[in-house]
Amino acid sequence: MTSETTVEQRGDPVLTCRGLRKEYDGLVAVNDVGFRIEPGETYGLLGPNGAGKTTTISIVAGLLDRNAGEVEVAGLPMDGTATDAKRHIGYVPQDLAIYPDLSARENLRFFGRLYGMGRAELNARVDAVLETIQLTDRADDRTDKYSGGMKRRLNIGIGLLHEPTLLILDEPTVGVDPQSRNAILESVEQLGASGLAVLYTTHYMEEAERLCDRIGIIDRGELKAEGTQRELARLVGEQDHIELRAAGPLRDAAEALGCVDGLKEAAVSDTGIDIVVDDATDRLPAVLQVVRDAGVTPLGVDLRTADLEMVFLHLTGRALRE
Repeated sequence: MTSETTVEQRGDPVLTCRGLRKEYDGLVAVNDVGFRIEPGETYGLLGPNGAGKTTTISIVAGLLDRNAGEVEVAGLPMDGTATDAKRHIGYVPQDLAIYPDLSARENLRFFGRLYGMGRAELNARVDAVLETIQLTDRADDRTDKYSGGMKRRLNIGIGLLHEPTLLILDEPTVGVDPQSRNAILESVEQLGASGLAVLYTTHYMEEAERLCDRIGIIDRGELKAEGTQRELARLVGEQDHIELRAAGPLRDAAEALGCVDGLKEAAVSDTGIDIVVDDATDRLPAVLQVVRDAGVTPLGVDLRTADLEMVFLHLTGRALRE
């Protein structure tokens, strides 16, 4: 039985890190950072450039020594050379780590040999990875002829080659065109759905919202908060809003809305009813049913859900891209 199977069957975290600290000449780059990632979970580290994201994942991957803290990958300690723990990690750096004078297939075979993979296994994995990263039709072209997005996808493919338990992606969409960016995000979505644990760093709100099951907000080397997007919104007191434009007995309808689960407030406005509620998207059908039953005719609806931009601003006192 492989270590990967054992981890998934036990339901133990693929990654656990506690109290990570890193200093450079007295400057604290990472301070008391800790989180865990479960099998099949995509965990995002969201923060601006210089927040400590790359330093944190470099420690997790065993590429950078830490001043304090603990890291376990698939139940194995990341200490010293930590060869066994590192075998479980696929690391995809921000900087491209490919050879431009080789084709995608040749790049993958080269790195596969570094992993110690046998010929038959390597050939099968190369074909599978090329399909995953959607480069099968360009597999034998030199990579110096590739677009930036294609190079990024090959970079990810190299990290996937040895079938890691944990894939670490450091800002994988930086500098690519929108079409290539979407292709990369689709690939990451599929990897998470396949059961792979993913640690994903980004400074793009929309990427974290789209991809990540849980998000850690990191700023100035500290993990300010973590959780699902909704948990983070609740943590800082942000709520979903439904602005219902309507006609009829609005006050009666506002009072009747008290029966809706998760309702926080329903106030009559000049044009309808302003509603504060948990899980606005899920509650909207019930809200509309209640107001219709009260004799009100809905004329239009605007939903405003708590987003990560509001959460980040609340936790750090600044916008993400400042």
